Amino acid sequence: MRLTAKHTLYGCYFGYITQAAVNNLPALLFVTFNRQFGISLDQISLLIVLNFSVQLAVDFIAPLIIRRIGYRTALLTAFGFTCLGMCLLGLLPSVMAAPYLGILTAVLLNAVGGGLLEVLISPVVEALPGDRKASRMSMLHSFYCWGHMAVVLLSTLYFSIAGIDHWKWLPVIWALCPLLNILIFTAVPIYTVQGDGQDETPAPVVKTRLFWLLFALMICAGASEQSISQWSSLFAETGLQVSKTLGDLLGPCAFAACMGASRLLYGFFGERLRLGLALTGSALLCVAGYLLTALSPVALLSLVGCGICGFSVGLMWPGIFSVAGALCRGGGTTMYALLALAGDLGCAAGPAAVGLVSSGAQSMNTGILLSAVFPIFMVLCLLALRARGRRI
Repeated sequence: MRLTAKHTLYGCYFGYITQAAVNNLPALLFVTFNRQFGISLDQISLLIVLNFSVQLAVDFIAPLIIRRIGYRTALLTAFGFTCLGMCLLGLLPSVMAAPYLGILTAVLLNAVGGGLLEVLISPVVEALPGDRKASRMSMLHSFYCWGHMAVVLLSTLYFSIAGIDHWKWLPVIWALCPLLNILIFTAVPIYTVQGDGQDETPAPVVKTRLFWLLFALMICAGASEQSISQWSSLFAETGLQVSKTLGDLLGPCAFAACMGASRLLYGFFGERLRLGLALTGSALLCVAGYLLTALSPVALLSLVGCGICGFSVGLMWPGIFSVAGALCRGGGTTMYALLALAGDLGCAAGPAAVGLVSSGAQSMNTGILLSAVFPIFMVLCLLALRARGRRI
């Protein structure tokens, strides 16, 4: 069978499922890590920070790596790191004298692979021939959400059948995802984006004030998304006093479903919307979702707030990527890498702030409430973009 750009797109979709597993499977095990190994909330916060900080560092050096070894080899390397990291997440903590170091080792390996994937997959999809690039980008990022849902649902099913005490085999099973990705990207055609070349200096567009405003928007997008995504399972289980199964289904699973729905809707109908207005509306809705989650005295309404946050953040990451592609043409891989770096900076800072504030205040609700500042700042950045005469 002759493989075409369509197969490359499908491979990228499946690659984002791997990315979702890397970022979200450990979050389902935070309470288990705490109970089985005595890992504190501060140590869990450090895991999240180091995960996204390493991804951030990889984002920074990824353009140089890609120019040296090419897209295909970089993709295969990324999936190799994630496959190894997932296996070790299940196996190392039980055999090492310091379980936390085992978990940390696995998380760091996953972070290297995840950071490369974040830089690679979006520009590969952007470079595919055809129109409707913004819609296709949103569809791509929706698969992160479906992957997040799959992680929650299939993991919950596994816990129901095998029991939480046998959690260590679950990451090993999920390692099959990057293994399959390796097989896919060995064969499919790879395309490169406009602006890529042999020159190793950043494209001129990344030196403009416009780009750095987009950079700030990506920080806000990452923080708005991960501040609640990383903590929703623990928040539901400990803060709202529901069971693990119910907490995972109504917390991270509902969040992912709503986020995926918004990206899917934009994928189908996005060409009819003003992206700038849609992003502003999403940020305001995110503020409302965070306030409802943190301040509602009723557990069910707090979980509804998680879903609202998921729906509102769905457009942010792919939407800003699309805005950058339209306003900053010729940025090449360097531009996408720096935007991914900004997103990961937000992904690290947001959950870390939630963890630190929650630990200090002895209340997860306080940490969640703090997160409302990120979408508020995003609104301010969008207004600044409009003030510069950029019609998006």
